[in-house]
Amino acid sequence: MSALSWGGPWSRGLIVSCQPVPGGPLDQDDIVLAMARAAALSGACAVRIEGVRRVALVARDLAVPVVGIVKRTCPDSPVFITPTVADVRALAGAGAAVVAFDGTLRPRPDTVQALVAAAHASGAAAMADCATQAEGLLAWSSGCELVGTTLSGYTADTAVADDAPPDWALIAALAQQGIRVVAEGRMRTPADAARALDCGALSVTVGSAITRIEHITQWFVQAMRKG
Repeated sequence: MSALSWGGPWSRGLIVSCQPVPGGPLDQDDIVLAMARAAALSGACAVRIEGVRRVALVARDLAVPVVGIVKRTCPDSPVFITPTVADVRALAGAGAAVVAFDGTLRPRPDTVQALVAAAHASGAAAMADCATQAEGLLAWSSGCELVGTTLSGYTADTAVADDAPPDWALIAALAQQGIRVVAEGRMRTPADAARALDCGALSVTVGSAITRIEHITQWFVQAMRKG
């Protein structure tokens, strides 16, 4: 089981998700590594990386922990983030200090409990990406060290508009239960990240607003066209 300490850099820390737009100009291994290096040099407490190969590449190079995920489609399940025990083991074997996976209550190939057990048996901490308070509570009771609000707004029963604010209520509700919350999802400004900490989050993950040039450009273009 992971020996990570959740004080220090993790407390009020920034996790930078270095995931380029799939198939975009930045979707290259060396660019992902450069993003991760830049984030670590600038004070990130950890980086979130997708794909076993890229996790291994970044974990070998960086001193800060890697939160590893795999994204892939599963037959007969909407679960998309690290869906199987085999994925968890592969990510931990590649050097992920934390393995993050879909912690929703949707039909899934392997249970949350099985994924947590696989992470711990492989020496990694477990993080559940959730959409609701019930999911977060289940993940925490199943032994997850971290619970993310990552999927709030991105499941059928929680869907919101692309420009909706982060789910402040979910962050606060989970934190009030004594859960180590990683606030994630639609964090677009430093003010959003600071507010998430005020809501009780341990750490904050920011992705698109830092590492996806396509999304940032679109935000500016759309705002300017409204004028």
